[in-house]
Amino acid sequence: MAADIFKQLREQLNFLSIGFPETATGIEIKILKELFTEDEAILFLSMSHGLEKPESIAQRINRPLSEIADQIENMARRGLLFRVKKGDTVRYAAIPFVHGLFEFQVSRLDRNLSQLLEEYFQDGFLNAFNKSRGTFLRTIPVQKSLDAIRNVAAFDDAIEILKKMKQIVVTDCICRKQKGLIDQSCDKPLETCFMFGAMGQYYLDNRMGRKIDIDEAIQILSDAQAAGLVTQPATTQNPGGMCNCCGDCCGVLRALNQHPRPSEIVFSNYTAQIDPESCVGCQTCIDRCQMNALAMNDRELAEINPDRCIGCGLCVTTCPSGALSLKQKTGDQFRVPPATGAEQMAAMAKERGMLS
Repeated sequence: MAADIFKQLREQLNFLSIGFPETATGIEIKILKELFTEDEAILFLSMSHGLEKPESIAQRINRPLSEIADQIENMARRGLLFRVKKGDTVRYAAIPFVHGLFEFQVSRLDRNLSQLLEEYFQDGFLNAFNKSRGTFLRTIPVQKSLDAIRNVAAFDDAIEILKKMKQIVVTDCICRKQKGLIDQSCDKPLETCFMFGAMGQYYLDNRMGRKIDIDEAIQILSDAQAAGLVTQPATTQNPGGMCNCCGDCCGVLRALNQHPRPSEIVFSNYTAQIDPESCVGCQTCIDRCQMNALAMNDRELAEINPDRCIGCGLCVTTCPSGALSLKQKTGDQFRVPPATGAEQMAAMAKERGMLS
């Protein structure tokens, strides 16, 4: 019975966000058993992905309200359900594995779960990121890498995204934390991920992050980009979160690095270009690039592989000779992200073949 329940749970999670694919080893079932009891898995399967009051859930599954209310609140505290509070009203919803179950373990992650997650990323999940083809997170450029006179769309401007948020919550990067627990982390800053709106409040309520003002948010963003992190908000015009990621730990960038042509599957409106006459061959850009898009040619000058460039601008900001710059894509290569999270989810489902 338990095996069937956890198999059903995996199948349901696979329909959401970037999915939760099956592997030959069955490591994904071990992860679910680490997170859920059998009874919690059954309850999760009965829940909607739209927010509901406990009364609606209890009535639908014909169980006592007091019992259900306690159980779903306990699950929400442990990052197994999403919760929104408004006054005296509390509503709950089932969540994807990413963004959801995985990220919500940021304050509960241990070495055992981290090792299971690493095995799963290698066996099946990295491929799932690639199949999402830029519909989950997108790359936006480092502020200082852009020409000051260029008109940058607000949805491609990290500071403008931060400025329009009524509430900003910062939390640790779950990817670097997970890698650190298995002794594989990089030396990049840890507290670099922003959450907004209802998602930010969930992080606050569950003590997974702290509220900050706009000045501190901009400083964290600036420090993250100086450290060589790629800024990646959710692929909507009004994102619920914005990450700052490294190629060593981040699931998205690790997946992109395995692809022969990351530029084809990433959502980015920029690409780097180089003036060979200005390049001094210092190789600083090679160390900064998270996609191995830069290499030295036989003249000891840097060259860009356009198939690998994701337009983050990290190489531009540290080029001592000004040889590197970002070029905005034009025509049908310039993409406008979906207006809402619902549109983003629909785009992801369509890209993965879950929606016609």
